[in-house]
Amino acid sequence: MQRTTERQTQSWESALSGLERVREAAQRDKEARFTNLLTHVTYELLMASYNSLRKNAAPGVDGVTWGQYEERAETRLRELHEEVHKGTYRAQPSKRTYIPKADGKQRPLGIASLEDKIVQHAVCKVLEAVYETDFMGFSYGFRPGRSQHQALDALWVGLMNHKVNWILDVDIRGYFDNVSHEWLMKIIGHRIADPRIQRLIRKWLRAGVSEGGEWSRTEKGTPQGAAASPLLANVYLHYVFDLWANQWRKKKAGGEVIIIRYVDDIVVGFQNKDEAEGFLKELEERLKKFGLELNPEKTRLIEFGRFAASNRQERKQGKPETFDFLGFTHICSETREGKRYIVKRVTIAKRMTAKLKEMKETLKRNRHKPVEELGEWLNRVVRGYFNYHAVPGNSFKLSAFRKLLVRIWYKALKMRGQRSRMNWKRFGPLADYWIPKAHILHPYPSVRFYARHPKQEPYAVMPHVRICAGGGYE
Repeated sequence: MQRTTERQTQSWESALSGLERVREAAQRDKEARFTNLLTHVTYELLMASYNSLRKNAAPGVDGVTWGQYEERAETRLRELHEEVHKGTYRAQPSKRTYIPKADGKQRPLGIASLEDKIVQHAVCKVLEAVYETDFMGFSYGFRPGRSQHQALDALWVGLMNHKVNWILDVDIRGYFDNVSHEWLMKIIGHRIADPRIQRLIRKWLRAGVSEGGEWSRTEKGTPQGAAASPLLANVYLHYVFDLWANQWRKKKAGGEVIIIRYVDDIVVGFQNKDEAEGFLKELEERLKKFGLELNPEKTRLIEFGRFAASNRQERKQGKPETFDFLGFTHICSETREGKRYIVKRVTIAKRMTAKLKEMKETLKRNRHKPVEELGEWLNRVVRGYFNYHAVPGNSFKLSAFRKLLVRIWYKALKMRGQRSRMNWKRFGPLADYWIPKAHILHPYPSVRFYARHPKQEPYAVMPHVRICAGGGYE
C-alpha cells in the first residue's frame, strides 16, 4: 500500500512538472500554439480532479454520486483515461435545474454527469497552464488565486486613487447562454492546436441539455454549472473584451481609465464623460460582432467620484447615483468627520432581503426541530454570510441583517405550540449564543490590495502594479 501511494505521489509530481513546463512555454512565447496537450491529461490528474469534486454534489443525468463512484474509482478512472485518449469518450447532456435569483427570477444551471465533471476539471487544469499567462490583470473571475474580494479591493483602490468621474456599469444580456460556439472554437484555436482537446470541448458544447427527460440541442452558450464553463467564458471575454478594452485605453483615452472584470460583471471608470460615451458606443459594436449584446435596462453610465456630489448639487440633480458590483452597492460618501471623500460599500438591499426570505422559509419548515440543531445551522449560515459581507462601512447592514434574522427565528419558535410557547426571556440568551454578533472581518481594501501588490522594488514579490489596469499586474 505504501509503495502504491509513493508511486501515485511521484506520478502526480511528474504531472505537475509537465504542466509547469507548459506554463513556462506559454509565458515565453505568447504566439505559441500547443499541439500535444492531451498527454498531460494523465490518470493521476483525473484522480486529483475526482478527489477535488464536492462529495455531496447533486448527480447529473447518469444519477451517479461521488460516493457510488468511489467503490471502483481506481478502475473506473483508468477506463475513463483510456476512453479520453482513444477518442471513445462521450459527453453526456447536462441535467437542467433552476435556482432562484435575488430579483425573483430563475437562473438555469446545467449539472454535468460525474465523469464529465472529472474530465472537464482535468482538461481545464491543463488549459489554465496556458491561459493564466495570457489573461489580463483586471480579470478576476474564477481564476486560481483570485477572488471576488480581490476584485472589490482593486475597484475600490482604483476609485479612490485615480481620477474617476464616470462609471460605466456593463451588463451583457444572457452572456453564458449566448456565447457563439463557432467564435469560441476559433478563439481556442489561437493557442490550442491539439485537435483532441478541441474535440473534447466541442463534445461538451454539443452535448445538449436534458430537462424532464427531454433532450434539447445547444446551438450556443456554455451551460452554467459545468466545470469547463467558467474557463471557456473567461477565454471568450479575454479576446472579445479584455484585449480590445486594453488597446482602446492605450490608444484612444486621454484621461485615466480603470477596468475590473469578474467573468461577465464589468465596471469601467473614466475621467472624461465623452470618452466614456465613445467607449460604450464602440463596445456595443464590438460585442455585436461576437454574437453578444448589452442589456440596455441594466447597462448604465453614471456620474460617480470625488466631485460627483458637488457637481450634481450645483445642477440641482440630487445625490450621486450608485452602482452594484459583486453583492455590494457602491456609494459616493464621506468619512464620519465629513472631511474627505470615500467610496462606501453596503450589501445590496435586494440580496439581503432575498437571503432573509430564504432563511425564513427554511426555519418555517423546520421549526419543530430541536433548538440546538436550528442554532447550529443558523450559526453556520450567518458566519458564512458575514465572512463575505463584513467589509468596512457595512456595519449597519450587518446589524440589520442579524436583528431581522433574530426576529424571524423568534417568530418561528413561537409558532411551535401553546405548551412550549417561546418568550423573549427564554429566547434572548439562545439568540446571543447561537447567532454571531455583527463584526467587521475584512481589512480596508487598500491594506489588503497593497499587501498583495507591493509597490516597492526590488522587494516586491510581484511586478510593479498598474492600477489603471484595474489593480492587476501585467
